[in-house]
Amino acid sequence: MVLFGGILSITTVTFLVFCVFLIAGLGYLLGRITVNGISLGTAGVFIVALLFGAFIYHLLEGQLLVAGKSYVSSALKIVENMGLILFVTSVGFIAGPSFFGDLRKNFHSYILLGLVIIIAGGLACAGCIVFDSRVYDRNIQEVSAMLVGLLSGSLTSTPAFSAAKATVAGEELEAIVAVGHGIAYLFGVVGVVLFVQLVPKLTKADMDKERAKLSQSAPEAPSKLTGSEMEFDPFGFCSFSIAAVLGVILGSFKIGNFSLTTTGGCLILSLVLGHFQRFGKVRIMPHESTLKVFRELGLMLFLIGAGVAGGASFVRYFEWVYFIYGIIMTLVPMIIGYIFAKFVLKLNLLNNLGSICGGMTSTPALGTLISTAGTEKVAGAYASTYPIALVAVVIVSQLLIIIFR
Repeated sequence: MVLFGGILSITTVTFLVFCVFLIAGLGYLLGRITVNGISLGTAGVFIVALLFGAFIYHLLEGQLLVAGKSYVSSALKIVENMGLILFVTSVGFIAGPSFFGDLRKNFHSYILLGLVIIIAGGLACAGCIVFDSRVYDRNIQEVSAMLVGLLSGSLTSTPAFSAAKATVAGEELEAIVAVGHGIAYLFGVVGVVLFVQLVPKLTKADMDKERAKLSQSAPEAPSKLTGSEMEFDPFGFCSFSIAAVLGVILGSFKIGNFSLTTTGGCLILSLVLGHFQRFGKVRIMPHESTLKVFRELGLMLFLIGAGVAGGASFVRYFEWVYFIYGIIMTLVPMIIGYIFAKFVLKLNLLNNLGSICGGMTSTPALGTLISTAGTEKVAGAYASTYPIALVAVVIVSQLLIIIFR
């Protein structure tokens, strides 16, 4: 069978799908390996995707050809964005019923923590820029472009990455930003995933008690569904799709260089719809089983799309010194944020870690934390802190480039 006038054959598409499922299968097997109670979980998919991108990306480029031109990066972006929409929209619906009640109780804490995390990351980045330009005697503009790219990668923040590229002057500096983003992205994902698993182990937290504390600060909201509402379909696919479409539209609006992006738009729309649950006598809340499947499927696709592309960039442009800078920019804001949330804001452990995931804008870490905590309620803290961090990281990235221009 052939499509588009014989240009694109079904074997090409099948090869891409084959690669996606191969990475997923091997990744979940890797994620099951446990050492002292610590495992990669779904992040195992990301590691396999990185390795695939590093060693087999060129083969994928050779297979995915249309009229002699490779469209592998576009295909991977489709996989990544599809996964992101599925994951974030599911998280929003899951957190929606209790989100606004939790936000009212901890509003100031979430704002402060989001700002502290991003400012700490920005200061760490500024320190690395000054150190690198002086010690290695390199051009300050090129160094700032590289390290701001590292900052966006260490926080896995696409909005910061886009804003940094838009702020630098010239295609050469834009390419340098992209290189930095690719180098830091690996530890930016894995570092936060391991952090949210290690902290409960190191603090010897009783997860039953921590879940009880979380329930007190984010109590279960009563359902607004009566059971007599009209449904568009048995699983809630239609409602989910409407939320995703409206979320993408909302995220596409831009004010200057800032936009909510697909992530922010879908998250906000699904939070609102999840809060109301129904519109008159029409149910707009997908079923819980649907949301759990979409959440995991979306996370898997997102990690594959981002991981394969990231693996190719990592191999092409890797330098140890920049990788170390990226580690610093991941660890410093994460550790400072955790200490600030624990000792200053007095947040309980799961609210703390959920907020860390949001402040670090780490989608994969949230999936891991939900598994570690054994409750979906941690998504509320993530969803509350994420928008603050999203705006702050864009502003900080632009300021760093302007200051060191």
